[in-house]
Amino acid sequence: MISLRFAFLAVCLSAPLSPASAQSAAALARVDAAQMSILAARQTFQKGGYSGSALTVRQVLAAGSNYTRQVVSYQSEGLRINALLTVPRGTPPKGGWPAIVFNHGYVPPNVYRTTERYVAYQDAFARAGFVTLKSDYRGHGSSQGEALGGYYAPGYTTDVMNALGSLKRDPRVNVARIGMWGHSMGGFLSLRAMTIDPSVKAGVIWAGVVGDYDQLMNSWTRRAPVPASIPSAVLNLRKRAVEKYGTPRDNPAFWNKLSANSYLRDLGGPVQLHIGTNDEDVPVAFHTALAQSLRPLGKLGSSYVYPGDNHNLSGNLRVALNRSVQFFKDNL
Repeated sequence: MISLRFAFLAVCLSAPLSPASAQSAAALARVDAAQMSILAARQTFQKGGYSGSALTVRQVLAAGSNYTRQVVSYQSEGLRINALLTVPRGTPPKGGWPAIVFNHGYVPPNVYRTTERYVAYQDAFARAGFVTLKSDYRGHGSSQGEALGGYYAPGYTTDVMNALGSLKRDPRVNVARIGMWGHSMGGFLSLRAMTIDPSVKAGVIWAGVVGDYDQLMNSWTRRAPVPASIPSAVLNLRKRAVEKYGTPRDNPAFWNKLSANSYLRDLGGPVQLHIGTNDEDVPVAFHTALAQSLRPLGKLGSSYVYPGDNHNLSGNLRVALNRSVQFFKDNL
């Protein structure tokens, strides 16, 4: 797998002016950083606002070694979001299969394809007997909606929550045995989702963008440049937020309300962390700080730092996958 590049604001919109660009400009104008509030998302969740929908089969794919594969879709704020679903073959355990919401990292949304990225990763969990659902997020591939990034706009978080809600509705899934796996930006989304819905029993985060907003703005030293595919209007969301609310150091009360790191004690289960020391996109310091925060709360499952490895843990892929699979077996 190629490097998933720096996940600073995961988005890609077409550059030429067109009706789509105009629509994107309108969507960008509606974004306010305050919409990222964890407490507001919890209230939405508690009112049943992330119920998702039944999974609709869009395409049947070649099966895996012991599981079926389908492109499915679900509803999120009235948008059709596509996803890759795997379901184990055979007789499910009592109560249904354990399941994992699979949250991918940054891939330019206009080149993203449901079946082209993270296939080997998802396969490892599927072969181990887990239902997995990898959401494409809005604006990615053939999913409806606008790709406005994950850090200053709430849409991707909403899509992850509705993916979770859709799995809970599926009769094949044991709702008491659902976890989350996330890579890079997907780690940011996974941690947010777990603080919003404490019924998620366990999480695994690889190379996660898991710093608080002060770290994201001031400590994100990067070896790879910001992808040229990210439009300046989307990069401007951070600037607009700071102009309106001040920096995290000037106004910590506001920014802390947006960060999952402020609500770690509310996690419903442990989190396992993985990162490589030669990660070109995400600082190891994000991983280290989160591990230090989780440990005294009893929420750190385990922490693995792989010397010399990259953003995708390519040099330790099988080891990291085996550790992740075993962690879910032990905690779901």
